[in-house]
Amino acid sequence: MLLSYCTNVHPAEDLDGVIDQLARYAGPVREAAGLDTLGVGLWLPAELAHRLDTSAADRDRLRAALAEHRLQVHTLNAFPYGGFHREVVKLAVYSPTWAERARLEYVLACARVLADLLPEGVAGSISTLPLAWRAPWTRADDDEATRAFATLSAELRELRQRTGRTVRVAVEPEPGCVLDTVEDVVAWLAPRTGAEYPDDRRIDPEHVGVCLDTCHLAVSFADPAGAVRRITDAGLRVVKVQASAALEVADPSAPGARDAVGRFVEQRYLHQVRELTASGDVLASDDLPVALGDEARRPGLPGDGPWRVHFHVPLHHEPAAPLAATTDVLRDAVAAVREAPHGAEAHLDVETYTWSVLPPDALPTRRPDGADELVAGIAAELRWAAEHLLSAAPAAVAATATTAAEGVNA
Repeated sequence: MLLSYCTNVHPAEDLDGVIDQLARYAGPVREAAGLDTLGVGLWLPAELAHRLDTSAADRDRLRAALAEHRLQVHTLNAFPYGGFHREVVKLAVYSPTWAERARLEYVLACARVLADLLPEGVAGSISTLPLAWRAPWTRADDDEATRAFATLSAELRELRQRTGRTVRVAVEPEPGCVLDTVEDVVAWLAPRTGAEYPDDRRIDPEHVGVCLDTCHLAVSFADPAGAVRRITDAGLRVVKVQASAALEVADPSAPGARDAVGRFVEQRYLHQVRELTASGDVLASDDLPVALGDEARRPGLPGDGPWRVHFHVPLHHEPAAPLAATTDVLRDAVAAVREAPHGAEAHLDVETYTWSVLPPDALPTRRPDGADELVAGIAAELRWAAEHLLSAAPAAVAATATTAAEGVNA
């Protein structure tokens, strides 16, 4: 599996900003992690993706900056369309939807740019949103999305024929969206790959698959091995794994538990919460403040069973009790993918975009103060991923991390 880290943790909306972030963060991360070459999962906002798509000179500038810092790109994050570091993002991250032409055009621009940046002999991947937030979503929207993915499939096939480069798009289920869980993605995507669908509505499973965000997977209380099996049994592939850990509260009714998790309330991102009941049902809340309840919303979630919160916590840190992190789900999911068909071809992208909104002193590491501390944190996550996700034994850590980042299957 090729290892990288996602650059959506850095605020940059234009080419100068992206080139600066490679010099300020990604290059130093590579050095701090002790890697000869580092994979970066670039986030290209829509305006920049379209600019790069139409300008060979700008792509050359980006390619030169990547080479200067010994970085490579084999995956892109095309989930946020833009403005991912605005003061308030919340539901805006799901717009435009796959029922809107702008979403298709954005992903296609990303695909053409990625095909031009890929190392020789390496396939590319692009993660995208699971259609839309769950409401409003109509049958007409669903039909438009189906046609959009069919068009995407045809364009990716043509791109492969024209350039010799394979780029796959990976649909990323997320709590609260139209495709909330792995089961939802499989139920929507798999039937549309069948011959009974006409050409203008048929999706090609060779070019469209699943992105397994392991924080989202944990929040849904899914069994990791079972989720991977559902994907592959349906004739789909896991194209990309976003290595991430959710926040867990084993007993929200324990003394101090709600206060501890309440420190993670912040205004920028949505932090969906799920509670597992004794009967095995999963209760849902769209954001952490709503789950906690207040004078206007009481009682929130009942807190009779464990909570999992969509808040990406650094991979190498275990929160202090009464909190925990779902790193076991991450480990089990990656192990299952590695054993699955095409598992060695899946990309592993560390995606902790929440460093800037971590509560002060709520974890073993504090919120980074400046570039040097953020670099150190991301490098530590990459070392953890190499050791715990890609290595057969601790002695193989350095070699595995290096070869994975250089584009060799680990």
